[in-house]
Amino acid sequence: MINPQIHIATSEKDIQACTEVIGELRPHQLGKNIWEQYQIQQQENYQILYLTVEEKAVAFIGYRIQHMLYSGKTLYIDDLCTLPSFRGKGYASLLLDKVFDIANQNQCDTVSLDSGHHRHAAHRLYLNKGFIIESHHFQKINHSL
Repeated sequence: MINPQIHIATSEKDIQACTEVIGELRPHQLGKNIWEQYQIQQQENYQILYLTVEEKAVAFIGYRIQHMLYSGKTLYIDDLCTLPSFRGKGYASLLLDKVFDIANQNQCDTVSLDSGHHRHAAHRLYLNKGFIIESHHFQKINHSL
């Protein structure tokens, strides 16, 4: 039986190990300096946990703890992805359980995330994990607003 391991990304080497799975979710980041982007986001409390199988990063979750008027102290999940050939093995569920533990340790009021409307398999996971569909997400891309 393969024993998956969860790691905290703390170094450029860790982020480089995650490049394939990050690129699966965020293909617009491929070819860019993901380590540099990670360092910027770390200044905003962003963290990455990644799961390895036989030393290969096959899933990751990126999150931050922040305070919001509508939800209180919130662990917000920015990113969650598993490589396609490793899906259906419970790896994303393991990562979610880990961030639920982190949220509890930090006395967060909520855990929340946004998900693309077409990600039906992910939505099943979130609903099975006790998430509810609370709102729609709107954004305006800054083209000189």
